[in-house]
Order: sequence, then C-alpha cells, then structure tokens
Amino acid sequence: MATITEPSRARSSASAVRRPVDLNRIVTFVNVVEAGSFTGAATRLGVPKSSISRGVSHLEEELGTRLLQRTTRKLMLTDAGRAYYERARVHLSALEDATNEVSDMGRDPRGTVRVTAPVDIGTALLADLVTRFVKKHPTIRVELSLTSRRVDLVAEGFDVAVRAGNLEDSTLIVRRIAMSALALFAAPAYLRKHGTPRTVADLAEHDLVMFRTHNQAVLRLVGPDGPEEVSVRGPIEADELGFVHAAVVAGAGVGLLPTFLCATDCHADKAKRTVRVLPHHTVPASPINVVVPSTRQEPARVTVFREFLVAELSKVQWGDEGR
Repeated sequence: MATITEPSRARSSASAVRRPVDLNRIVTFVNVVEAGSFTGAATRLGVPKSSISRGVSHLEEELGTRLLQRTTRKLMLTDAGRAYYERARVHLSALEDATNEVSDMGRDPRGTVRVTAPVDIGTALLADLVTRFVKKHPTIRVELSLTSRRVDLVAEGFDVAVRAGNLEDSTLIVRRIAMSALALFAAPAYLRKHGTPRTVADLAEHDLVMFRTHNQAVLRLVGPDGPEEVSVRGPIEADELGFVHAAVVAGAGVGLLPTFLCATDCHADKAKRTVRVLPHHTVPASPINVVVPSTRQEPARVTVFREFLVAELSKVQWGDEGR
C-alpha cells in the first residue's frame, strides 16, 4: 500500500507559527502615539529619531499591517493602529507596574528623576534642597533643567516641574504650594543717587529694570487704596528674573521681583543689597505649583522626590500673601 503524504498541510502548519514580536518595538510604537511624534518619542526614550522610525516600520512589517499614517505635518493612527495601541498600552502598563513593584522591593528607590523649574526658583531654592535630597537618598540622581520656557513634561520626558502662575493644562497633576507676590526693590546706592519713590506716580521718574513678560509700558500695583497704574520706562529688560535681580543689586534701577528672591537681601544689617520700595504695594500674588504628568504608575524614586519637594517648598517664606 502506498503511503500518502500531505505536504500542503505541513506547509500550512509551518506558516501559521508567527515569530514573537519584539517588545522593544511595541514600546517604541506606544511612545510615538503618546508623544505625538517620532521626535517626542526619541526624547522620551533617549534614542535617535531614526531608531524610532525604524522600530515602528519593523513592527508594521512583523504585524503585516500599517499602524500609522505619516504626513509631513503629523502622524495619524490607522484603525488597526488604534486598536493595537489600546491593547498594547494596557499590557505595557501592567508590565511596568510589576517591574516597579519588584525593583523597589528590599532596596531603596533608585534611578534618575528629571526635574524642570524656572531659573530664579532653581538657583535661589532648589540648589540647596536638591543637595540635601541626594545626600539623604544616594541611590537617586536628580537631573535638573532650569528654563523660563514652559516645558512639555510628557513629550520631553520630565518627571516633576516647579511652575509659577496659573496652569492651563488640565491633564497634569498639580499641587499648589504657595502664593508668591511681586514687589518693588532697589539697591541702596541707586536710591541714594536718585531718591526713594514715595508714591506710585513717582515711579515714572525712575529707571525700571524690566521683566520681559510683563507689559513694559504700564506698571499695575495694588496698595492700601486699591489698584494703581503708572507709565514706566527703563534702560534694561530681560526674560529671566535672576538677571533682573542681579541688575537691581548692581544699581541699574527699580525692579519688580518675587519677594522670596530678595528675602536674604533685606536683612537689617550693613550688608543689605536691596531695599523694598513702596512696601505697601504689590502685584497680586500668583501660585507656586509642583506638577507631575501623572501619579499613576509613578516610580518610587519620583514619589520620594515629589513628596520631599512639596514638604520643603511649603516651608519657604514666599511673601506678603502667605500660603
């Protein structure tokens, strides 16, 4: 009797075995979707943009379907891409939870915490706080970016931000720490030469060191008699409050500055660097916030740093308005 073989069935079974998809490519794809671009994903993952593009292309080849529609201006998910992202995101989140839970067992939190803050808050307050933190937690490294630019925490991969002013992004987790007032300051040498303003109207005859984000032409203050305005001028303007403070200390003119920034200037001793001008007038206080992208699946190192930062910044004397 002849033996009948079934080569077609054998070939079919072999082709049904799919090679495992590279997990790194799935992670890359999820980060592209969440960052909204290849560039944003590259920043988050710390790899070249070309590696991101190549990883997504290889994933599409492995799956045999297109996940993203690419144009010169933006990326759009295909129907398959949207379905794949939703499933992949859930499983990657669970895997990240498991990894963080196991990695933190039996040892201190460790790794890098990326932080961004305004230059003035960073230099005046965070240098001391971060130094004390890393001495207390030697397994955690803090990477600090000081900038006046409003950083996109998610796209640029930051864990924590300190921000002044009202925040528009409702997707962020915000902890308000304090209310910080702005007031007028000048160096004693400047006041000896030019005189001390006694009223808001007197400021029109003085040199103002301007902070660029404010309306340079009109200064609006609130005093005992309510709001007052005066047209002002000045030979120097800058977009960084630390520079404005340094210029005021150097005698360039009267500056509108956060009161916390001048807190160590005005001690009643011979080393006094600045003097409060029109001490009963301020610009209405603005909030100081500690911000994180999300507390869900937050690594232990970030939680430890965030809680330390909130506790320490809450002790700072931010100014007339109080907390």
